[in-house]
Amino acid sequence: MSGSLPGDGRRRPGLWSRVWAALRPLDPYRSVKAALGALVIGSVVITTFLVFVAIHSATELRVITIFSIIASLLITQFVAHGLTAPLDEMTEITRSMAHGDYTRRVGGGRRDEFGDLAKAFNRMAADLEAVDTHRKELVANVSHELRTPIAGLRAVLENVVDGVSAADPETMRTALRQTERLGRLVEQLLDLSRLDNGVVPLHARRFEVWPYLAGVLKEASMAAGSGSSPRARKDVHLHLDVQPPELTAHADAERLHQVVANLVDNAVKHSPRHGRVTVRARRGEGPQSLDLEVVDEGPGIPESERHRVFERFNRGSSGQQGPDSDGGTGLGLAIARWAVDLHGGSIGVAESPRGCRIRVTLPGGP
Repeated sequence: MSGSLPGDGRRRPGLWSRVWAALRPLDPYRSVKAALGALVIGSVVITTFLVFVAIHSATELRVITIFSIIASLLITQFVAHGLTAPLDEMTEITRSMAHGDYTRRVGGGRRDEFGDLAKAFNRMAADLEAVDTHRKELVANVSHELRTPIAGLRAVLENVVDGVSAADPETMRTALRQTERLGRLVEQLLDLSRLDNGVVPLHARRFEVWPYLAGVLKEASMAAGSGSSPRARKDVHLHLDVQPPELTAHADAERLHQVVANLVDNAVKHSPRHGRVTVRARRGEGPQSLDLEVVDEGPGIPESERHRVFERFNRGSSGQQGPDSDGGTGLGLAIARWAVDLHGGSIGVAESPRGCRIRVTLPGGP
C-alpha cells in the first residue's frame, strides 16, 4: 500500500512503513548484532513457551511445532524488514542520483550501523549536490564571462570589416583590450584548474621581503601606467611598508606573487579616486613565517559578505566597486586563497576602521 504526496513527486509511506516507524523495534539497539541476537532469543523464548503449553495441555506437539515455525518466520520477517529498509531506500535514492536528482536523503533516526551508514550516505549526497550545483554555476559563469569579451571583440571587428570604423590605432587598442581580458580569464581558469587538481607544486625558498614586494608593486604600477588594462588606475598610489627592512620569508615566490598581485589588483579596483593602497609585511610567529596585509581606502566589505569574498566569480555588490571598475572576473581572490592554502597558511578579511584590510599568514619553513 503506497501513495504519493501531491505536487512534490515524493512517495507517501505505506501502512506497513507507518506502523514500522511507530514501533521502531530496533532503535533501542545500537548494533545489528544485538538486533539479530534479540531475534534468536525471541524465537527461542516463543518456541519454549509453546512447548511448555503443549506439555501442560492436550495439544499435539506437531501443532505446536507448526505454530512455532510460523511465529519465528513472522518475527524474522518483521526484523528483516527493519534491517533491509535503509538499504532499499539507499538503492532507490541511488537510482535517482544516477538520473541527476541529488536532493533526496535517507531517513535517519536509527542508532545502529545502518544509521551510521545512512548519515554517511546523506553526507555523500549533500557533497554531490553541492558539486553538481557548483558545476552548473561554473559553466553558467564561465559562459557569461567569455561571452562579454568575445562579443565586444566581434563587434569591433565587424565594424572594421563593414567599413563602419577604420582600422586605426584606437580601434585596434579596443580590440586588444578585449583580447587581453579574454586572455586573463582563460589564464585564471587554468590556474584554478591546476590548483584544484593539485598539479601545482610548491618551490619554496628563502628570500628578502622588501625587494620582492617592491618588484611586485612596480609591475602593478607599470601595468597601470601602460593603460593596456581596462581596469588601469593611474590615480591610486601604492605604498609598501616592511618592518624590519631586512625581513626574510620562506615561500614559493611565484605563488606568492599571484597572491600579492591579485590582492593589490582587487584593492586598486575598489579604491576611490586618488586613493592609497598599502602593502604591509611583518614577521610571523614561526621561523621564516610572514604576515601580509593589503589595505585600501574603499567602501570596505560588509561583515555579512566577508565569508563569500574568496568564492569564485564573486564580484561583490555594486556599492563595493570602485569608480573606474568593470567588475572583473571574480577569480582573483579565489586564486589568492588557493595559493595561500597550498602554503598551509590562512587568508581572510580583517577588521579595519576604513576601507578593506585583507590579512595573509604564511607559516614559513626551515
